[in-house]
Amino acid sequence: MIQLLLAKTLGLYLNLMSYVYPKHALRLAYRFFSQPRKGRFNAEKPPKTLQRAQWETHSMDPHVIQTYVWQGNDQVILLVHGWESNASRWKKLIKPLLKTGKTIVALDAPAHGLSSGKEFNVPLYAAFIHKIVEHYQPTILIGHSVGGNAIAYYQKHYPHPAQKLILLGAPSDFKIILKNYIKLLGLNRRIYRFLKAYTQKRFEVTIESFSAALFVESLTLPGIIVHDKEDTVVLWEESEKIAKAWPHADFITTRGLGHSLHDAYLYQTLIDFIEKP
Repeated sequence: MIQLLLAKTLGLYLNLMSYVYPKHALRLAYRFFSQPRKGRFNAEKPPKTLQRAQWETHSMDPHVIQTYVWQGNDQVILLVHGWESNASRWKKLIKPLLKTGKTIVALDAPAHGLSSGKEFNVPLYAAFIHKIVEHYQPTILIGHSVGGNAIAYYQKHYPHPAQKLILLGAPSDFKIILKNYIKLLGLNRRIYRFLKAYTQKRFEVTIESFSAALFVESLTLPGIIVHDKEDTVVLWEESEKIAKAWPHADFITTRGLGHSLHDAYLYQTLIDFIEKP
């Protein structure tokens, strides 16, 4: 309740500023939209899951990308987390993945975990993914939430010989994400138009075409898309759009798992898919 009140108060301030100081309002609106409020952790007190991994850092000027490696054979799986999270979100999946014998690599997104930066956006995250893919050469990519969207964007814009993809609770359309932000803060259409125009100019893409469903429509790779009907963070219909555009992927609907999708039976289904020739 307090967080909602703070969001509405911020929205009221931004709405007023959009008429008095429009550039200031736009900068603030975009900053609050793109800067995660959680997902960091203290390197001296890392989550237990990550303590068991080998830590490696990678430079991508001006950024530093933090990765965590659980060593196995020469076949590599890359784990890509979502918004306001970090690589530790995979703690319940890592153990069954390790039983496959493959090497597991997880990264922290921009402005998350121990990776550098203050701003998060999907094109930047895809650039992080590309840097890590070049180094570790994974053949299987697994993404949760916006991490799944970033994988779709990456597959569209970067060449990579991936063999299989798994998207968990992934949103499809950027316009839906933006409209949810506008609704949460109660922002006026003036700011919505500002943000829409700013996004198009900066990333050279319209928000209508910034869609995971469009990113995957030419994919011939096998994949799995999973979404829970009771997900209140990202609606099930978002993954349905991706599934309709990607005929080579199986679409699995769950109930009662929410956005996190932690479930032993589901994980075994993913393992079976990963190990299938």
